[in-house]
Amino acid sequence: MSDTASTLVLPTAVLPVRKTLALSARKLVPAGLILIALTYFTVILLLPLVTVMMEAFSKGLTFYAESLLEAEALEAMQLTLLLAILVVPFNAAFGIAAAWCLGKFRFPGRALLMTLIDLPLSVSPVVAGLVFVLLFGAQSVLGPWLLEHDIRIIFALPGIWLSSLFVTLPYVAREVLPLLEAQGQEQEESAVMLGASGWQTFRYISLPQMKWALIHGVILCNARVMGEFGAVSVVSGHIRGETNTLPLLVEILYNEYQFTAAFAAASVLAVLALITLVIKRVAVKHSVTVSEH
Repeated sequence: MSDTASTLVLPTAVLPVRKTLALSARKLVPAGLILIALTYFTVILLLPLVTVMMEAFSKGLTFYAESLLEAEALEAMQLTLLLAILVVPFNAAFGIAAAWCLGKFRFPGRALLMTLIDLPLSVSPVVAGLVFVLLFGAQSVLGPWLLEHDIRIIFALPGIWLSSLFVTLPYVAREVLPLLEAQGQEQEESAVMLGASGWQTFRYISLPQMKWALIHGVILCNARVMGEFGAVSVVSGHIRGETNTLPLLVEILYNEYQFTAAFAAASVLAVLALITLVIKRVAVKHSVTVSEH
């Protein structure tokens, strides 16, 4: 009897201990994951950002302002903003057209077109820049004709624009496409049955549906344009005052041991990135609020 009693009492005594251990594990696992995420965030994102800002202001606010007011820095900022103005509208228009076509219609070659849109994401930006050099450079097939007609593409603004256009091609389309696929075609079909034209259907039905996804894509595209280095570095030629964007200027100043000036230029990119994140966050929050209502 004593052996039987002990075998019955033992599990009852152990059960609360097991429950306590299980509850502790449930609390420790989320805490551990949060700690890992915070550590990763601090090491990968926060510390580099703090380092950039500290180095940028290491010689005082006056030197920081003078570094950004240098002719080369102003020209690099102007070129970076000009690229954003020239690239983002083109990719926004392409992204809308591609996403609407792929999301609302089924046709032969649709999968191939989706693969081609994703191609810039899988190709190294340096390779993309090299492709444009091989297409439009002095030693290319088109090179002699371009030189004869005094048309500069490589080592000039058109080459930088083309390479930036290529590397940012998928962002708007990839943000809008999943939304259009999820919404289906019922509203467009109803509008057509009621007599709406194709343009009216697109303007009053399709475009409002994709509004917030379009804003997200434009924000991501703009951020990539301003921060692009690899493809632009290949096709720009690093011509001072002409083809240097802000990322290229940071590299040049750093290689010339002008560390504080380099970090000052880098701080501008960091601030632009933070502003981009804030705008994206506000857009996401607003889109969620609208969808809930």
